[in-house]
Amino acid sequence: MLENNIAVEREKIVHRALIEFESALIGYAASIVKDEDRAKDVVQDTFIKLYEQDPEKVKESLKAWLFTVCRNRALDILRKEKRMVALVDEKADRLEGTTATPDRVADWDERVTQVMNALDRLSDNQRKVIRLKFQQELSYKEISEATGLAPGNVGFLLHTGLKRLRALLPEDLLENSLRKQ
Repeated sequence: MLENNIAVEREKIVHRALIEFESALIGYAASIVKDEDRAKDVVQDTFIKLYEQDPEKVKESLKAWLFTVCRNRALDILRKEKRMVALVDEKADRLEGTTATPDRVADWDERVTQVMNALDRLSDNQRKVIRLKFQQELSYKEISEATGLAPGNVGFLLHTGLKRLRALLPEDLLENSLRKQ
């Protein structure tokens, strides 16, 4: 019975937070990540974290808690994306044997755009698990816990998503964009 009361309390807090703060959180996250779709993902992650919290610990400072978690999540995403781009840039520089020239930078920007456009053509779940696997470096189990998907489903989504990306992108572009060194 106690667990049922906690679940009801969690749902009330999440419902209240959605009504009162969702649009403000999306705007705040968008100001950090500079993209509304990624901002919505950040806010979704924030609400998932809220649901996982003990209601008693967050209900008195709900607004501050939400904005803190939202900011931290947005900054985590930016840091991980920077690391991914830096690793790929470093690998590209090593492969080229020289530092980036304007032509190489333009070529690199075009490649990044191709990868992002291809990712946008995947289903939401495929895109999410691929980003969690390759940008966040999560294991299948961690992806399963973060998304609520079964580990087998995570593996299937990764397999089908990567297969679709392979069909959409040149092989060298896909490997250089997703894989760490």
